[in-house]
Amino acid sequence: MERESAIIIISEKIKLIRTEQGYTQDKMAEILGLSKKTLVQIEKGRITANWTTIVAVCALFNQSEILNSVLGDDPVEFIKLIGLKNTESKKEKTMGGKVWWKEVSKEGDFRLQQNVISQHYRILDEENYRRFSTFNLDDAINRLKELKKE
Repeated sequence: MERESAIIIISEKIKLIRTEQGYTQDKMAEILGLSKKTLVQIEKGRITANWTTIVAVCALFNQSEILNSVLGDDPVEFIKLIGLKNTESKKEKTMGGKVWWKEVSKEGDFRLQQNVISQHYRILDEENYRRFSTFNLDDAINRLKELKKE
């Protein structure tokens, strides 16, 4: 997924996220550092949010069921992946991919999974720690082979 696609998807959900969180437009605009007028324009679909606002939404509302349902798991990891392209993560514990993930491949103690919603890939070790994330299958497969050799 590209940055522009993520901006559109998340912009379309800002009103639902605001409602889910129980915020007024005034409060949500204040939280996101926007004018109320700008927030209204985003919520009505007249404009899309900018990248900084999208990052703020994902960071501040990372527990949102709305965000999780449209991005398929951790919004912060998703937005980090888009911003940085491939990510070699510090070991971050995951739940192992029981809900939003399908297993693509396995090499030794490492599993390559694909998110069923966002379609990005990640590699987990035997203890379900995230080791790598990317939108590129070839990069994921190459990194999986490297990790097996290590």
